[in-house]
Amino acid sequence: MGFKVIVSDKEASYQIETKNDVNRQFVGLTIGNDFDGKLVGLEGYTLKITGGSDKNGFPMRKDVVGQRRIRSFLSGGIGYKPKSKGIKRRKTVRGNMISDDIVQISTIVVKTGNEPITDILNPVTEEE
Repeated sequence: MGFKVIVSDKEASYQIETKNDVNRQFVGLTIGNDFDGKLVGLEGYTLKITGGSDKNGFPMRKDVVGQRRIRSFLSGGIGYKPKSKGIKRRKTVRGNMISDDIVQISTIVVKTGNEPITDILNPVTEEE
């Protein structure tokens, strides 16, 4: 099963499904790393990893090191939004490193290529 890579470019977002052979190149990257967009079919683009979630829906947090899943005492941020000020709660979150358990990877565009993303992902077919 491949990753779902979500590419955010200013106000638009695009979802790209990767192949199994590409997965090995993502494993080991962490939140904040840049990678070549060629891996997901975006020639000339550079993408930055901003987060993701695992197969059970637990979000990745930048401050949790490694591939592990832990129950952390959170007061806010990714994984927990308190209803009022000062409330803390123990929630399960995933580490910042991409592993085989990750299903979705969120990215942003750091460097754009020659063609717009819409032209690359949605090619127009000519009708006769």
